[in-house]
Amino acid sequence: MSAPLVKLTKKDFVSDQEVRWCPGCADFAILAGVQKLMPDLGVAREKIVFISGIGCASRFPYYMNTYGFHSIHGRAPAIATGLKMSNPDLAVWVVTGDGDGLSIGGNHLIHALRRNVDLKILLFDNRIYGLTKGQASPTSELGKKTKSSPFGTVDRPFNPLSLALGAGATFVARTTANDMPHMTSVIKRAASHKGAAFVEIWQNCVVFNDGAFDEWSEKDVRDERLLKLEHGKPLVYGKGKDKGLRIGGGFTLEMGAADGAGAVEQPTVDQLAREQEREAEKATKGPATLEALLQSGDTWDVTVGTGDA
Repeated sequence: MSAPLVKLTKKDFVSDQEVRWCPGCADFAILAGVQKLMPDLGVAREKIVFISGIGCASRFPYYMNTYGFHSIHGRAPAIATGLKMSNPDLAVWVVTGDGDGLSIGGNHLIHALRRNVDLKILLFDNRIYGLTKGQASPTSELGKKTKSSPFGTVDRPFNPLSLALGAGATFVARTTANDMPHMTSVIKRAASHKGAAFVEIWQNCVVFNDGAFDEWSEKDVRDERLLKLEHGKPLVYGKGKDKGLRIGGGFTLEMGAADGAGAVEQPTVDQLAREQEREAEKATKGPATLEALLQSGDTWDVTVGTGDA
């Protein structure tokens, strides 16, 4: 007789490690939200893996009472891809930041997205390099004065969502760390998506870039300045939900109600690989021994001719 299933709680996903982020860091809110959400997903802890690169956000696996891997700079998507391909039954999460994920790790990120690897990628975006003490990142706004750009950065920033869409991601979303209900609902929706799910999370770095997104995300302004996309619903916003957007002629945005947007369902790369393996198993068996394999196909007999010795 099997043992009864135990209902997990947030506490079951809290590790015994001391959380080492600066007081007031938005990473605390994201961590709490993810830990609270995990029991609702109904996935056993031993089937969950968090993989990170380098940066403040990348300490995340230490604080989750699941399997985890604090890897190397920018390579989390590549390592996560290998893990998912080798063990597709795992729920694999990638935690990265705007520096780790979009600079040194940019190439790994876009290829994980274009391949539609079944990963849940959380990109913590505070528009700054925090761990290395305040340099401009790939999302820092044009003209941003930092330790690496004392006269203002001359680099135009990435829009992470545009990058993900351009790479062919099948689920793309953005949320803010200071709106817990919205953030957890977005991450929960990403978790249910079969394929590469990319979630950008706006947050502050209270030490080196405080107020990074305040003009849009603060509680007293966000209802009027942020539009929350809901699958199949009109693009409306405002405190009274009386404002909206639609795509007009020439793909310009116009005021008014509009159709909603949704995720795209496509086969994941691990699904395609497994199907390929099954087809290969059905095919004619290859040579039974290594010797037979080496002597199969196009082979040549090399002999010594007259005058060659």
